[in-house]
Formats: sequence, C-alpha cells, structure tokens
Amino acid sequence: MESQNQAAHLWQRSATDLAAAVRAREVSSVDVVRSFLDRIEETNPHLAALVDVRPDEALADARRADEAVAAGAELGPLHGIPVSTKINTDQRGRVTSHGVPALAGAPAEDDAACVAALRDAGAVLVGRSNAPAFSYRWFSTNDLHGRTLNPWDPARTPGGSSGGASSSLAAGMTPVAQGNDIGGSIRYPAACCGVVGIRPTVGLVSGWMPPAYADTPAGRTQIDFPPTVHACAVEGPLARTVADARLALRAMAGPDLRDPVGVPAAPRALPDVRRITVSVVRGIGTVKNHPAVDRALDEAVAHLTDAGYEVEELDGLPLLAEAARLWSLLIYEDFRPMLPLVEQVGGEDIRTSLKYSFAAAASVWGERPSLETYINGWARRSTLITRLQEMLGADRMLLTPVSAELPFEQDADLAGPERAVEMVDAMWPMTAVPALGFPAVTVPAALVDGLPVSVQLIGGRFTEERVLDAAQAVEDRTPRLVPASLGTSA
Repeated sequence: MESQNQAAHLWQRSATDLAAAVRAREVSSVDVVRSFLDRIEETNPHLAALVDVRPDEALADARRADEAVAAGAELGPLHGIPVSTKINTDQRGRVTSHGVPALAGAPAEDDAACVAALRDAGAVLVGRSNAPAFSYRWFSTNDLHGRTLNPWDPARTPGGSSGGASSSLAAGMTPVAQGNDIGGSIRYPAACCGVVGIRPTVGLVSGWMPPAYADTPAGRTQIDFPPTVHACAVEGPLARTVADARLALRAMAGPDLRDPVGVPAAPRALPDVRRITVSVVRGIGTVKNHPAVDRALDEAVAHLTDAGYEVEELDGLPLLAEAARLWSLLIYEDFRPMLPLVEQVGGEDIRTSLKYSFAAAASVWGERPSLETYINGWARRSTLITRLQEMLGADRMLLTPVSAELPFEQDADLAGPERAVEMVDAMWPMTAVPALGFPAVTVPAALVDGLPVSVQLIGGRFTEERVLDAAQAVEDRTPRLVPASLGTSA
C-alpha cells in the first residue's frame, strides 16, 4: 500500500492507473477517494465546480469497493474510482435541479441509465457538477449554485453546460466526470479547461432518464423532452486524459431499451484499414479564426502527420455549414414550448440568454419558422447524415477547431443580440456535430498566452475508438497542460 505522503497525492494520477492499482491491491479505494476529497476541499471553494459533495457517503462506498477487492469479486473498469455526475442527470438520492430553485425538490428515486452504468462499472460517485440553468448556455452559472470559474482564467467561461465537470477535472477534483452534449456541452467545456471530452454517436450511451417534473404556479408538471433531446443529445465522459475518456466511455456504453434511440448491442468491430485520412476544415466562411485557433490546428496537423496519418486541407465543407444552421432551427424550435416554464421559474440570466439566442436563430430562420420549414429541416438532417457518413466511411475523419474564438468572456451571451450572433457563428464546430449525431472528441493541442487551445476530431458513426486513437496521437505529442495556479506543464 502507498505511504501516507504518497496517498495524499493520488489525485494526480490517472483513472486508468488508479483502477489498475486498486485492482492489484497496490492502493485502496478509500485512500484514492480521500485524496480526491481533500483536493475538492482545497480547490472547490474558489471554483464552485462541484455541489452536493458528501464525503461520508463517498468513503462508505469506497470501503465497500475495497471489501469487494478483498473478496475476489468481479470488478468493473472504474472500480473504486471517484466520478462526478451532472446536476441535470438523475442520480438516486440526489436532486436533479438543473440549477433552478423550483426544480430542486425531491431527490431522484432512480439513476439515469448512464449513472447506473457508472455504478455498475464500480465508480464512486463523489459529487454533482454545476451547469447553467436548464443547461442551455455555454457558461455555468445559475441562481441555485452560483458561478463556476475556469481554473485557467476566472474571467473566461469554463464552458457549458458541463462547466462544473470541466473545471473540477482541470483542478484535479476527480479524474472522470459524466456530462451531456446537445450543442457542445461536453466538448466545449473540456476545451475551455484543457481536458478531454468525447461526444459519442447518438445511441451508444443510453440517454434514458426517469420522468422530470417542475413545481410551477399551475402545479406539478411533467416535462416531456422534445425530439432533439433524443435525436441530438448524448451522454458521455469528460476526463483528464484520452485513455481515461476511453475507459469511461466503455464503462458508460450499453443497451437500454427504454431509450428511444438506444443501440441494443455493441457496434461491430471496425474493419482494418492501412491508412486513415484526416481532412482539415478550418472554417465554413462565416467567421475568422483567432490566431491561436489556427496555431492549435497547425500543431495538431503536425502531430497527426508524425503519427502516420494522411492529412489534407479542405477549403471549407458546406455540409457542416448547413448542419450548423439546421441546429439553430431544430434546437430552438424544440425549446420554444419550454419558454413559458423558463419565464416562470428561470432566472434573469437564462431568460436574457435565451432571448438573444432566439434572436440569433431568427436572423437565419425568421421570427417564427413555419411547420413546413421545421419538418423540412428534419428531412434535410437525414440527408446530411447519409452524405457525411458516405464521405467519412471507416477510414476518414475531420479535424476542426472547437470554436473560432478563445473561451468566451464570462456572460458574453448577455451582452446583446449582436454578440449572440457572433458567438453562434464562432461555435459552428460545436453545433454542426450534434445536428448530425456523429462522434467527436476535443483534445488540447496548444497553450497560447496562458490558455489551453483544443481541436476537434470527428469520425464516422460508431468509430469512437478510431477517433480516440487520433486524439491520443495528439495528446502524446502535446505537453500536459496544467493551470498555472495548480502547477506547471509536465
């Protein structure tokens, strides 16, 4: 077993390393969990990344994990490893608040499918990660839990909506976090905080969750999630390393027939290919990249070329531009029926943000798109999915920015409708992907002026392993990035 001094620094080790060490009885889960809890106590008061941390419960679960090891029980891939879950995802015995006081009622009676999968994998659930109200901002501030800060620069967003997850990972509070993504909510926070985020193919990780309710002036109301939540949103992991993201994704993936789009079996093995081509899409002609964004792309191109990938530059990709525009139609029209609820129980920030976001969508689709436009949008989405899959196949992937801008200044979306349009334009790499449901990974590629800058890799449907391999090639050739306040690059 580790010495007391070594055990105190277990939080610095990866989930993959720690899971192997727990399995081999080189360290105890109790020591691992205690080290991360100490790290949470040290860093969370400043960052406000995690909420509802219950040390006694976590340590009790860790003791049970150690007992299972001692008994020779079958162990899951995350056995004894601390993981956080998001405040918009049901965890048995915890409130699914969405950051909204009116929704912070009775604790959930059951786990969401992805949380149940983490439990089955042996994870010790140590706390809940913060998010914006209703998880509909690229920031992580709400009236219930306050503002989450970015460990790299508190003046910039840690990302949203899984900003509490990304901030806590960058600060070393957990090695793995659960998140979800309908407009970049896994990938963008990961990039803002210099960690890894993977958005899997729709259906690979079950999105099933128990029914949600809101206490409104009209009484207790069930919230029925719109089609885009099923067709475009995914559950997935954020982690400090690509290997840990891979480990967590494998743990979370699994069938659940309650999920209307869930895949009831693991995808078939990918065919062997001699060489994989990476096509670089730097932009879609709507916005100019910040120089640091192009520098990160250049670094990633060099790393992938060195790793043996065939890299080619594309002069835009109209298909992605169209997908990004479709996102602003389908997502916001699906959310429109929830606006009365937001007006009733949402805070001023979310109401203002949504007002400007709808104005940005209206600049493309008009104030109130017709039913015909909406239906045609879904039909066009299917066509674009087929075309992109035909293009990528099993031996090609795309390399794009994460955003045309560096992490946004805090509350940039509240500045006005013009800024909202700029932000949506800059975030085309984040919005195009969920509109089509393909897998994508964001991975740090450069450190510019004290901020991490990441790139995005997009693969064909159910090619997560290939995309993670490419992300690993980038990570292997990039110095590890650690916020200056927490340490130095290693």
